[in-house]
Amino acid sequence: MSGMTVGFVGLGAMGRGMVANLVKAGHTVRVWNRSPAAVDAVVARGALAADGLGDAFATDVVVSMLANDAAVERLLLDPALLEGATAGVHVNMATVSVALAERAEALHAEYGIGYVAAPVLGRPPVAEAGELDILAAGSAESLAAVEPLFTAMGRRVWPFGERPGQANTAKISTNFLLACAIESMAEACSLAEANGVRPTDLIEMLSGTLFPGPIYSGYGSMVAERRYEPAGFKLPLGLKDVDLALSAGAAARVPLPFGSVLRDAFLDALAHGDGEKDWAAVAAVARRRAGLPE
Repeated sequence: MSGMTVGFVGLGAMGRGMVANLVKAGHTVRVWNRSPAAVDAVVARGALAADGLGDAFATDVVVSMLANDAAVERLLLDPALLEGATAGVHVNMATVSVALAERAEALHAEYGIGYVAAPVLGRPPVAEAGELDILAAGSAESLAAVEPLFTAMGRRVWPFGERPGQANTAKISTNFLLACAIESMAEACSLAEANGVRPTDLIEMLSGTLFPGPIYSGYGSMVAERRYEPAGFKLPLGLKDVDLALSAGAAARVPLPFGSVLRDAFLDALAHGDGEKDWAAVAAVARRRAGLPE
């Protein structure tokens, strides 16, 4: 199936590249964003400006990429909006809580709209290249309907079940593990530096032996070099994801003791003015605890 009419809500750094790839694949994309400048940027690349959220939902499928639970709740879980929608499926590609996914699924079902959760792995350049990894969950019928869109935006779809919350759980678990990896690298680099070993040498050895791959080579080099700008994923978003993991854990009675340590470390970093930096800047907290120079 191709040539679908797609409503797209949320044109942040990720959404802009995703829209461009949907247009490139031959879909008609009506976009809505609170900031008109972002709309103008993607219209210049072939998208159409939606005349409000209702127009974005008067399509075959809606894709949304908003910042957090509050934005989704305020903008998209409006019964009046859903009642007037013609879209058969809403694909929420943001990282949101499991609880919100469950509420959204139930509310969409009341209005006969399929709801798919499809959070992604990848930063803005990956979205621009159409190489996202898409973690998807929803009914088989809804997933089949949006498969052409996933093909345009991503390199692979990872199915996680029929309940949308399962995909959000997988994404939250993944980001929790990433945060743990950054914190562990920060502590290891602080230990090395305090004993006369250059952190860059340590990370080069680790990423070339025991821990190959993009996380230890990429974030590891950022930690070792104390290179936290430009931010690919800002610190407040990292705190949001740690909080999502703690909330999901509490709801399922799963203790996450590292999560509490991470939450305090992210709050420490924010209190020291690092909110505009990459979430790898949480490594500065480990350095302060170790008494290493700024």
